[in-house]
Amino acid sequence: MARVLLIEDDLAVQKGVTLSLKRRSHEVEVAGSGESGLLALDRHRPDLVLLDLMLPGMSGLEVCRRIRESKQVPIIILSARGDDIDTVVGLEAGADDYIVKPAGGEVLEARIKAVLRRVAPAPGCEPAGPAGVGVERHGDLTVDRTALIATRHRTELDLAPSEFKLLLFLSAAPGRVYSRQQLLEQVWEHSFYGDARLVDACVMRLRAKIEDDPRAPVYVQTVRGFGYRFGPVA
Repeated sequence: MARVLLIEDDLAVQKGVTLSLKRRSHEVEVAGSGESGLLALDRHRPDLVLLDLMLPGMSGLEVCRRIRESKQVPIIILSARGDDIDTVVGLEAGADDYIVKPAGGEVLEARIKAVLRRVAPAPGCEPAGPAGVGVERHGDLTVDRTALIATRHRTELDLAPSEFKLLLFLSAAPGRVYSRQQLLEQVWEHSFYGDARLVDACVMRLRAKIEDDPRAPVYVQTVRGFGYRFGPVA
């Protein structure tokens, strides 16, 4: 069971999503606006936020930005259109995933479970390999897989769940190239319905936090025409 905060102004969507989640034993708090959603976030401390983009008053994008200013609670965007540019902007603002409305209960539950697994990886779910346990040092970047902390210049990095899981996965095999689809399957657990925009937006946010110059990345490097790799750093 998870505590879910649903920020959605459409009453029909509120009812449908709430019933679906409660059938699966989740605790649901509903807010009909961005302002009330932010208040509910502090009051109820949810495990996950389902966030509509088209809200009255404060937009969903602004809500997402404000949440990310101080909290790393997972955020799943509820989007009316899969190709909506606001969805991409929302991912860039810090959302961990998005769902196109209307979404079936099974899809919604699968996405929620996948995001929550990224917040607290179960033993054995971390990437395998010689660097899969303990503390790794990559130049001035340190990744502690036991404490689930990343630091740079001895300062702890404030990484969202998807950003940290992506860093864990890539840094476990420096130099190995992964396609966007492979990353979707391994990090986002999207085998059939993944969207490469999730990967690209997460990489952009991660680079902004771990690179001296995100335009010339040292750690998370682009392999043109294929995907990404964690660059070997002395």
